[in-house]
Amino acid sequence: MDIERAGLFRPVAEPRIIENAYTGDQHRRMLDVVRRNGPWTLILAQHFKSAEELIATTAGSVPEGVTPTLDMFLSPVFRGYFSYGGVCIRPEIEDCFHNTKFLGLVRDYWKAAYAEPEGMLFNIQGPCAGAGAPHVDATRFRGMGLDNTPIWLMNTMTKSGLFKRWQARKAQVVTWYYRGSVGGGFVYWPDGPHAQPRVLEAPMWGRAAVVENEMMYHTAQTNGPAAMRKPAGLALDSVMEADPDVAGGWRITTGGKVIQQIPEREFRFLVHWGANVYMNLEELKMSRDHTDDITHETAFEMLIRDLRARGERFEVPGDPMTDKAFIALLTRVYDVGLPLSYPPEPEEAAAA
Repeated sequence: MDIERAGLFRPVAEPRIIENAYTGDQHRRMLDVVRRNGPWTLILAQHFKSAEELIATTAGSVPEGVTPTLDMFLSPVFRGYFSYGGVCIRPEIEDCFHNTKFLGLVRDYWKAAYAEPEGMLFNIQGPCAGAGAPHVDATRFRGMGLDNTPIWLMNTMTKSGLFKRWQARKAQVVTWYYRGSVGGGFVYWPDGPHAQPRVLEAPMWGRAAVVENEMMYHTAQTNGPAAMRKPAGLALDSVMEADPDVAGGWRITTGGKVIQQIPEREFRFLVHWGANVYMNLEELKMSRDHTDDITHETAFEMLIRDLRARGERFEVPGDPMTDKAFIALLTRVYDVGLPLSYPPEPEEAAAA
């Protein structure tokens, strides 16, 4: 593990835990949107074109000699969106997106003057092993964001420590709804991946964390009965939707075939609300007026210059955005390594 680089990954403040983040009516309306508008696709299928891109967003690496494929990382966690480009696309939950309580929370978290809603998405799942390797969320740089830049590149830029000047200040209010039989909590490393992890334990019915997940490694805790955690037939084109035959139930299908039915009790619902934060008016104007943006060309020039300064030998690819060998090189050089400590797995027999 690169201890020095791992030390970069500490949030601006300790995560702050709140209860009853949304009202019961807000939760009902958000869940109704999800039930009515499925099916929803895998997170993995939405964000990554290759296994190399996925690995670049997490900690650790694939053993030498192993050719990674996306199928190796399949996890039954699905995603949808309540907003697009900073605009709520579901009018029935606009009050959840334009959330004055949350804006106050993130301003206070950063001790900042201004904040604005930036995005709102949700994850849904049934029983699942810990959802992927510990990771940080995609940050944003002035001039580079999810609308024009793949997640792997933004995470690599963050890991490199070279682009702090352009890095946006962000914060999230992440809320969970889960009453299942095993696990289902939130695992995080607030003091860096070399330090001890902490666990926000379930049940978490409306419990939330105010966080800076771009700078804090985290992952979902294993949840649900072990026999249900990886449904047979799960594939990149699998989808999840409300089960029309079971009240409150859900189902996963692949190619139109039901591969798993999920009872309401084992359904885990995560709502991820994010905000852009500005310390003062000058910082807000710099962002809005684009007076100090970074481009893809500049980012790659800086990365290539740093690689050469480190003595790395490589050919500059024609398309560095998609070149698998170049992505793998960046991942190796800037990897912070896996966390040194993990919490114990939740025990099925202990939940009663």
